[in-house]
Amino acid sequence: MAEISELKKKLARVESLVREAEKLADPQVRGQIQELVAFLLEFHGEALAKMVGDVADLGVPGHALIDAWTHDELASSLLLLYDLHPVDTESRVLAALESVRPFMKSHGGNVEYLGLAADGVVHLRLEGHCHTCPSSTLTLRMRVEKAIYEAAPDVAGIELEGVVAESATNGHGFGAVEPVEAAT
Repeated sequence: MAEISELKKKLARVESLVREAEKLADPQVRGQIQELVAFLLEFHGEALAKMVGDVADLGVPGHALIDAWTHDELASSLLLLYDLHPVDTESRVLAALESVRPFMKSHGGNVEYLGLAADGVVHLRLEGHCHTCPSSTLTLRMRVEKAIYEAAPDVAGIELEGVVAESATNGHGFGAVEPVEAAT
């Protein structure tokens, strides 16, 4: 887990450097940096695609290795970055929802998958009631969003129906249907 933490720090630094480069006053230097980054991403993407293809050509052992990569946070994120992830976004979202369903049901709720829009926004409906926890809506909503963004960081957003402001329900469950778009 320490290496994932270190990697996240490095990725944050890369993002910071890119933001700094975008602010450079000299448009020629800014353009050269953007061209360099685009070239490196294209080069790495082509090389990675060839490597994944070569591994897939190994048959069953290769497919098992690719499947293992989809369950590894680092490898999976790299496959997503280069659009090489073998599991489509919708399947990853559905798996994430199945992973949170037991928690949802234990709190008197559930979540219905309504679809993945062409713009990459996941549409869901929260259902049920929770009379035992005052912040049920927020708790359930956060659990669903976290599961989806971990499994499918490539989604553009999450729109939930059935979310009610806590004050409107005295902190108990869901009621009126009000779409609430999650921040991405």
